[in-house]
Amino acid sequence: MLAILKVWQPFDQIVLAMISVMIATALGVFVPDLLIQRIHRVALAKVPPDYSWSRALTKLVGLFSVIGLIALAYALFPEYRGSFYAPFWALLAYIAVPWLLLSGPYVFWLDARLAEPKDGLWHLGRLCLGQWQSTNRQQALIVVMGWVVKGFFLPLMFVYACNDLRHFLAFDFQRIDSFKLFFDFTYFFLFFIDVGMVSMGYLCTSRLLDTHIRSVEPTTLGWLAALVCYEPFWSLIGRQYLAYDTQYPWGAWLQAWPVIYVVWGSLILFLVFIYVWATVSFGARFSNLTHRGIITHGPYRWTKHPAYLAKNVSWWMIAVPFMSNGGLWHTLSACVLLLMLNGIYWVRARTEEAHLMQDPQYQAYSAWIAEHGLFASLRGYARSKA
Repeated sequence: MLAILKVWQPFDQIVLAMISVMIATALGVFVPDLLIQRIHRVALAKVPPDYSWSRALTKLVGLFSVIGLIALAYALFPEYRGSFYAPFWALLAYIAVPWLLLSGPYVFWLDARLAEPKDGLWHLGRLCLGQWQSTNRQQALIVVMGWVVKGFFLPLMFVYACNDLRHFLAFDFQRIDSFKLFFDFTYFFLFFIDVGMVSMGYLCTSRLLDTHIRSVEPTTLGWLAALVCYEPFWSLIGRQYLAYDTQYPWGAWLQAWPVIYVVWGSLILFLVFIYVWATVSFGARFSNLTHRGIITHGPYRWTKHPAYLAKNVSWWMIAVPFMSNGGLWHTLSACVLLLMLNGIYWVRARTEEAHLMQDPQYQAYSAWIAEHGLFASLRGYARSKA
């Protein structure tokens, strides 16, 4: 698909082009899952359909209520009125009407086939209708908070993806005549894959596809640690409190040693590849602040947080704050600030683990990693050499 778009060069239809990329990606993810792994059988009952108009209509009340809440937030907060989010509004213009037309039949069809039809959406609908008796408010809250997560991250990631696609279409591959240009393009392209996969994942939340939200991060600390890493919050925190950049990056430091320059840059790209590989391993299940299924393949075979680990190490290699030209205090302060940013990701990892440990599957995975993971292997190797 990207090769076709590169030839087509649809700069005036960048949103449609990005939608086509996401559709192609979704087909690549879901066709094997549906035809080979048959993931739809996980949620569907193995009995004849149990149609219920009242139950389905209750779910639609809950669904449209939470959609209305998200729409109200978009209209209320000035952040979403600027030109930055124009690609997202264009996306909604393309998909809103089809989504509204299909949501009713989809909810009715799926509700009749679910093993547990009285799910969180049903409980939310009952609350919206004032039916408080025998209603699980915790399940309803999970639905609301799940949509809040999607409402916050989908616009941001889709805009990033559109901007990266525009950059990709404008890039002249014939310009790559040095390792620096190769590094710059590969670094950008890897992150383009990342935001493209993430955008597709936030759109494709479905119980039929087994990508639905099981639970949402329950702690305020977990929410704060995650949200501070993204716009618009990062502009304030990063620039005002965690500006660790010394304006002396790795390229300037190693420009006099071309071999080391290539090795260092290749290691950075390897770390970014690990980070993006972790995202790709989620398929359509990636989402911040929510549990949409336990991932144990890809780089998660070796450690529970390969993305965070690779990203944080790469920042040290890119910024090299320990090599600042600004004097000892400038060097130390840059290192401390970057350590503080690393600490935020440590908090994210710890709160995510505490959240996921409520799932027995994650408990088993965590125990296996503790015994067979990367760091367990390194400790065993160190003891064998001692």
